[in-house]
Amino acid sequence: MGYEFTLFLSREITDDESAALQTAGCAGAAITTDSYMANSVTRLDFDTSEAPTLAEAIQSALDSVKTVPDLTVASLEVPPQPNGETDAEAAGSASSGDPAEPAS
Repeated sequence: MGYEFTLFLSREITDDESAALQTAGCAGAAITTDSYMANSVTRLDFDTSEAPTLAEAIQSALDSVKTVPDLTVASLEVPPQPNGETDAEAAGSASSGDPAEPAS
């Protein structure tokens, strides 16, 4: 079963950082750049079936982002999942101090 979610990173990433993220575990993510309030940010769209749970998939993606110096997750977006798992269940399990909330 697949899980879908999106991480919005704190800034636009370089090609080298994109390669590092893919090596660190984000190989299945679609990486794009969006404009947000006159800033460019990187968006990682995941559609993965490799993790046994949504929470584990999110935690793996958060851990991958930590491998790139000076990069954080600005926000996490989790749409309704095909299996009925909720974003609250996933975010609660994967929260463990990771910056998945919008930066202030």
